[in-house]
Amino acid sequence: MDNVSRRKVLLSSAAVGGAAALGGGRAAAARGGAATITPADARYPDFVSGSNGRWRAAPDAIRVATTTEQVVAAVAEAVRGGKRISVRSGGHCYEAFVYHPDAQIVIDLSAMNDISYDQKRRAFVIEPGCTLMEVYMELYRVWGVTIPGGSCASVGAGGHIQGGGFGFLCRQFGLTVDYVHAVEVVVVDAAGKARAIVATSDENDPHHDLWWAHTGGGGGNFGVVTRYFLRAPGTGRLAPEEQLPRPPGEVYVHQQSWPWSGIDEDRFRTLLRNYSGFYEEYSAPGNPYAGMFSMLVCSTRAGGSISMTTQIDATVPDAAGRLDDFLAEVGGHMGEAQPATLSTNEVRAMPELFAPQARPWLVATRQLGGSGWGGRGDYKSAYLRRTFPDDQIAALYRNLTETDLRSALVSIDSYGAQVNAVEPDATAMAQRDSIIKLQYQAYWSEQSEEAAKLDWIRTTYRDVYAATGGVPVPNEVNDGCYVNYPDIDLGDPRWNTSGTPWHDLYYKAGYARLQQVKRMYDPGDVFRHAQSVRLPEAG
Repeated sequence: MDNVSRRKVLLSSAAVGGAAALGGGRAAAARGGAATITPADARYPDFVSGSNGRWRAAPDAIRVATTTEQVVAAVAEAVRGGKRISVRSGGHCYEAFVYHPDAQIVIDLSAMNDISYDQKRRAFVIEPGCTLMEVYMELYRVWGVTIPGGSCASVGAGGHIQGGGFGFLCRQFGLTVDYVHAVEVVVVDAAGKARAIVATSDENDPHHDLWWAHTGGGGGNFGVVTRYFLRAPGTGRLAPEEQLPRPPGEVYVHQQSWPWSGIDEDRFRTLLRNYSGFYEEYSAPGNPYAGMFSMLVCSTRAGGSISMTTQIDATVPDAAGRLDDFLAEVGGHMGEAQPATLSTNEVRAMPELFAPQARPWLVATRQLGGSGWGGRGDYKSAYLRRTFPDDQIAALYRNLTETDLRSALVSIDSYGAQVNAVEPDATAMAQRDSIIKLQYQAYWSEQSEEAAKLDWIRTTYRDVYAATGGVPVPNEVNDGCYVNYPDIDLGDPRWNTSGTPWHDLYYKAGYARLQQVKRMYDPGDVFRHAQSVRLPEAG
C-alpha cells in the first residue's frame, strides 16, 4: 500500500462493514464520475460564489470531483464541449478568477481533502481541497510536523500552495513552496487531450519546469492541481517525522494596541520606522528573531486604533526577554504618553495591552485562524525591502486619518529571515530579500458601500506608491506584489501609470519562463482568467 493516512488507518476496519451498509456516499461517487450540480439543484447557490461575496457566477454545472481520474474526465468533457473552465479548491480567491460571467463549468475540488503519506515517493500528500487548518491538525497530530502556511483556517491548499504560502512560521521555516517536492497536475495538450502529469523537483525530470511553475506561479494558469507531494529538500531517505518542519511546542502570543487618539503624524512615523527598521536589521536567515512573526494592523482613525499581534517561539533561550526587547524597540520614542515608554509591567497593565500568553502551538494556530468568509472586500499587496521611506509613511498617515470609513486597514506583516535563504530563481517566488509584506484591505456588507471603499483603497495605494507610478515597482525599497493577493487594478492604466506590467510586479524576471511552461502544457489556453499567465507571442 503506497499511501498511508490517519483516516485510512483508523477507518479501515469500519469501512469493511460500513461500505455495504452505506451503499454509496463518497466511496461510491469515487467509482463513478464527478458529482454534477446544476441550477436545478438545491445546492447550486452554495457552489457559485466563494469567500469574497462580490463575485458570483452562473455556470452550466459544477463538477465536484473526489479523484484525479474524475478531474481528468471532467476537464476532457468540458474541452470537448467547448466549455469555459474555472477551478475552485477553497474558494478564497480575492478577484473574480473563478466566479466570473464566462465560467461555464466549475471544477470543484473541495471534496478532495485527504492528507496522507506516500511511501513510494517518500513524501506527504496533500489534496487541493484541504483547508489549511485541516492540514495543520493532521500533520501535527499524526506526525508532529507542519508547513509554514497562512493563518486563515478556511483557505484551501490548492491555490494557497502554488501561490507561495506564507504565515506565522515563514520567518523560521521559509515558504510552503520551499517544501513542494512534486505536484500532480491535469493538463490539456494541443490536441485537446486531458491527462495527469506528476512533475518533480528533480532537475532531470522532463516535467521539471511544470513543477517550478507551481512553486509560486499562482493558480488557474497551467492546469488543475490534484495532489501536492511535500518534503524538505534532501530528506527523501529520512523518516516522515523528519521531512517537514517541527513547529515549536509552545509559543508566546502577544497582542497590543495604540489608540489613534494618542497618535499624531510624528508618532505614527516613529512607529512605522521602528517596526520596519527592526525587521530590516533582523532579516537574514538564522537571525536571533527568525522564530518571531508579527502583524502591525493600521486601521483607519475611524476604526479606533493600531494593533499588533506577535508570535514568538517560546522554546528558544530567553524568548520572553527577546519579546520584551522587541516591544520596547518598536513602541519606544513615541512620546511620554505612549505605553512603550513605561516599564514592561506598567505596559502590560494598560487596558489596551495584553500580556504575552504561553500557549501550545496548535492552540495558538487555531485561535488566530479566522475564517473571513462571505463578506465583500478588495485587497492589494506590496513587498518592502528597506525601512519605510518618509513619503510612504506620510501617504499612509494621510489616508488612514482623513477618512470616516471603518473596516479599512493596512496590515504590515513581518517577512524575510528563512524566506530569504532561497535564491530568487530557485522557485517561481521571486521576492527573496524583502523584510515586510503589506496587505491593503477594505470590507463592506452592503452594495451601497462599495464605491467609497474601492475609492479609498485605490487612492491609498496610488498615493503610497506615487513615486513609482501608483504601484510598488521593484527597486531598492519596493519589490512588487504577492500573486496570492491578486489585484486586477495592477493591469489598469488608470491605477498603474508606471509602465511596469502587472505580471512583472508578481513574477519579475520569472514571467518569461512561466510563459514557456504555459506554451508547453496549456497551448490552447484552456486554463485562464483575467490575470492568468499569457501564452508567448509566436516567433
